[in-house]
Parts: sequence; C-alpha cells; structure tokens
Amino acid sequence: MSAFTALIVRDMKLAFLAGGGATLAAAFFALVAALVPFGVGADLMLLGRIAGGVLWVAAALAALLSLDRLFQADFEDGSLDVLALSPLSLESVATAKIIAHWLTTGLPLVVLSPVLGLLLNLPDAAFGALIGSLLIGTPALSGVGAIGAALTLSIRRGGLILALIVLPLIVPTLIFGSGAVMGAIDGTGQGALLFLAAFSVAAVALSPFAAAAAVRLNITG
Repeated sequence: MSAFTALIVRDMKLAFLAGGGATLAAAFFALVAALVPFGVGADLMLLGRIAGGVLWVAAALAALLSLDRLFQADFEDGSLDVLALSPLSLESVATAKIIAHWLTTGLPLVVLSPVLGLLLNLPDAAFGALIGSLLIGTPALSGVGAIGAALTLSIRRGGLILALIVLPLIVPTLIFGSGAVMGAIDGTGQGALLFLAAFSVAAVALSPFAAAAAVRLNITG
C-alpha cells in the first residue's frame, strides 16, 4: 500500500471511530430532511418543489460538521508536522484528506438522498438529477471546506470562523445543484448540472494547492 493510500485509509478510520464525525453528518442530513415537513406543512406539492434545495442545503451543512477536524487533530498531536516532513508533498496530503472526507461524508449523503427524496415527495423525474448533482457537487464541498479548515488550523474552536469562510464559497454549488433538480422537475434541461460540474472540477483541482499553502503557512508561522 502506498503512503498516499495509507493516509486515505487512516483518515477514513478516524472519521468513523474518533468522535463519529462521519456518522454525525449523515444523521444531521437525515434529521434536517425529516424536520422540514413539520415546518412547511403537509402540502405535498410544495414539498416536492423545494425538496432539491432543502436536501442540498442540508448536505452542505452536514459536510461542515466534520471539516474542523480535517487538519486540526493532526495539527494538535504533531502528526501534521510528521506528514510535512514525509516524502508526500503537502499537496498530496491535502488531496488524500479531501478524498477521505468525501468518502466518509459526501458519499453517504449521496446514498441517503433517494430515501430522503421520497420523504419530501420529490417527483420521480428528479431523482436522477438529485443523485447526479450530489455525486458531482459534494466533492466541491470537501475541496472548498479543506481550504477553510487549513486557514483556521491554528485557531482553537474555529468552527464558526470556518463556517463563515466556507459558506459564501459554496453558494455556487448550492445554486447549480438545486437548479439541476429544479430543471429536472420543470423539464427545462440540465444546464445547471454542467455549470455544477465545471465548478466542482475547478474546486477539486485547485483546493489541494490552496489548502497546502495555508497549512504550510500555519506550520511555519
């Protein structure tokens, strides 16, 4: 097993074992979707119309729950200094952590989304767009979130600051993701899905370099 793969496996194990961050994100996602009908009411048509937006907002908030520990735990126990001195570049370390975060947080949200779509009376025609948009867009949440986690690395209890940094940056993901679901409901095409894919590719491609630069600044600063 390569060092890169070993780091991904290690972070995945920690996500499930240390504090239950991955399980907490999935539970939060399901809970938000379950509570929406109580607030909106029993109007099934209205629930179906807003289901895509609700699930996308819930997914974004759920992804934020575990971001503050993406680099923080390794920073506190000195593991990050060891990783910085290892043959792996910090860019590779950041990439491995982004992949591990998506596999433990983003992917479970994608798997849960059809069940929650049924709960919110999502029209049948929109299920494919919902799953596809979450599959394409959630890696961007992990990538952008990694930048925020790296920037707030040296700040104790910086979860609120992390949210303030990340939330404005993921607005395009929310707009295009929910727009793709709405487009499937209205039959207006999947232009939003293409924009989502372009944004996600750019975020995933650039985020390891930005996150690595922020980690390097915190370690040497």
